[in-house]
Amino acid sequence: MNVRSRWLLISVGLGVLLNPLNSSMIAVALARLQNAYHLDFTGVSWIIFSFYIASSVAQPVMGKASDLFGRKKIFLTGLVVAFVASLLAPLSPNFGWLIVFRIVQAIGTSMMVAVGMAIVRIHITERQVTALSVMSIFLSGAAAIGPFIGGVLIHWWDWPAIFFVNIPFVAASFLLAWRTIPKDEPPTYIARNMSFRKWFDLIDASGILLFTVGLVALLASLLSAKSSWHVSAQHVIVGLIGLVLLAAFVRYELKATSPFIPLRTFAKYPAMTRVNVEFMLVNVLFYSLFFGLPSYLQMVRHVSEFHTGILMLSLGLCSLLVSPIAGRWIDKSGPRPALLASGILMTFGSVWLVTLNQTSPVISVCLALAAFGISNGLNNVGMQAALFKSSPKEIIGVASGLFNTSRYLGTILSSLLIGIVMGDEFSGGGLQVLGIIFTVIALSLVFMSRRRQESGRLAES
Repeated sequence: MNVRSRWLLISVGLGVLLNPLNSSMIAVALARLQNAYHLDFTGVSWIIFSFYIASSVAQPVMGKASDLFGRKKIFLTGLVVAFVASLLAPLSPNFGWLIVFRIVQAIGTSMMVAVGMAIVRIHITERQVTALSVMSIFLSGAAAIGPFIGGVLIHWWDWPAIFFVNIPFVAASFLLAWRTIPKDEPPTYIARNMSFRKWFDLIDASGILLFTVGLVALLASLLSAKSSWHVSAQHVIVGLIGLVLLAAFVRYELKATSPFIPLRTFAKYPAMTRVNVEFMLVNVLFYSLFFGLPSYLQMVRHVSEFHTGILMLSLGLCSLLVSPIAGRWIDKSGPRPALLASGILMTFGSVWLVTLNQTSPVISVCLALAAFGISNGLNNVGMQAALFKSSPKEIIGVASGLFNTSRYLGTILSSLLIGIVMGDEFSGGGLQVLGIIFTVIALSLVFMSRRRQESGRLAES
């Protein structure tokens, strides 16, 4: 790999890490934001919902936009959008404005993720597999160390620091990307002849609108009812509107020529559908722990943000260290044994959470975190391998997009789960309830893995 390719890799890597970094740093900031804006967890959880809903919509849209306007333009524009959002978010006069800037930040960082891998794949032709592996390290490494970085920043400079820290990354990435990413002009005939109607059809604007409004309405109804402990007519009406819009979304997507989420693919390939359902459940469990445990440690156990970040580092590091080992194991034995081991580890970690109480040593939390971290490393590689195995080669691009959608849906549902269980404030009893729910999910994943293993043996015989 020549010097220019290395600098190109660094410039793109510094940009794409911003999305996972900002989605993970917020985990240790939730308790501080609750105090700063006088919110319960149900209210503050919208800072998680907004980021993931915006990311799930923006990434496929910006991927299509890059084909029309050029990948370099989309990448640089994303950096500018992320810079503005990171600069203005700490100055928000209220929580509503903070949510707005958080959405803008999600859109900006998603623009870079949407085109980053494509830029590397197109412009780095030598040792391409190594280059793509480095990009994966930028993505997974940022997510792993995000809570630690967030804990350190909040400990010394309070919560606005988790937004300001983006600025040097954005500046470095912009300067390097401006010089190293080759200019890629989009086809002029497409750009000139593309009307707004054709553009809306291409990105499936109607589907996106139905999905976003329906999901937000349903979440708002459920969380508002839980927060007030009273189901009013307004909650029911808003919830029904959300369900109707989501049903309309499903019907629309089944007929759309360029669907935002190609639901027909799920119906056509049931084995791939099962993998996506499992992956969604894995993310519900993992991110419920990822976002819930830091708030529990800070609000119930009164652990500082700094020490919370150090404890959460065991989760990310175990996941990072296990991933390459999992890759070699899965190459040799296939994904089934690794996914079964992952389910068993998640079950152990979930049962361990149920046994924790306020007198348990804080360091004992590391046992549960280590179990979930190792299982996450196995899942990240194993689920991807299971997806490739269950998906026909001709739709592998669509399958990868659906896989990411499953991740985002799992993350959104995890925040909903925490909000419903914890409600106004965190408690030791709430953590034990979460542990019981985690155990049920983990055991269901063990059952699915065993069933896949038995199906695989029958197919081989």
